[in-house]
Amino acid sequence: MHLKRWLTALVGIPIVILLIGPAPRWLFAAFLCLVAVVGLIEFNRVAAPESPRSIKWSGYALSVLFFAVAFAGQIHLLVAVIAFWAFVPLALAMFAVRSPGPEATADVGKGLLGPAYVTLPLAMLVIIDRYPHGNGWIFFLLTVVFAGDTGAFYCGKLLGKHKLYEAVSPNKTWEGAGGGLIFSVIGAMWFLHLWPLRPVDGGVLLLAALMSVSAQIGDLAESMLKRNRGVKDTSGILPGHGGLLDRIDGILFAVPVLYIYLTIRIL
Repeated sequence: MHLKRWLTALVGIPIVILLIGPAPRWLFAAFLCLVAVVGLIEFNRVAAPESPRSIKWSGYALSVLFFAVAFAGQIHLLVAVIAFWAFVPLALAMFAVRSPGPEATADVGKGLLGPAYVTLPLAMLVIIDRYPHGNGWIFFLLTVVFAGDTGAFYCGKLLGKHKLYEAVSPNKTWEGAGGGLIFSVIGAMWFLHLWPLRPVDGGVLLLAALMSVSAQIGDLAESMLKRNRGVKDTSGILPGHGGLLDRIDGILFAVPVLYIYLTIRIL
């Protein structure tokens, strides 16, 4: 399993670097859109397997529309698309379900939660990519999150004694969480030394720390979804890692933190 994780990373990381870096920006946006749709499929498999197919497919279609609008730079239209994430599932539930009940309400809620959880953060990366040095900040994000993942894994394995949240993820410890936070901050400092997007100061180190904490919360949140359904992985698409959602769960929660930081700086 450990070997499979590293082999998958060795194949996947160069592809991701090429897509974020020199590849045409439409290709990067299309890649993120594909990741979002696959992530939504995995989310529905775990959290909403009984939801009507029409609600699931509306989520996929609206997610593609959201990416198209974001890539076109029509930021003012994104709010309207988000509104349709609620409008369309509600309309489908109203007309498609013969006897509305608690299950129909739950299906509508999951139909809205999926795109908000998976699509929205990934689409923020398309917007970040349009910012000055946007692809550099995306590399910064990945460095912080993956350094935190690595630090949490090895510190937890070597030093872990106190359970972080045993009911949701029995293997995670406070020692691992602390190690992940430290590794994220070190990773941020190392990255900014190699690629000086901005000077290393208290503000950017606080950003790295907040992104690390958010990513760890995202990891726990996805573990909760899987535990609620009694599944180990969202799928088997990535050997050694499980599903795509298993790999990007922390990134989904860290992206909004970086997005807010960069947007405030630009404004």
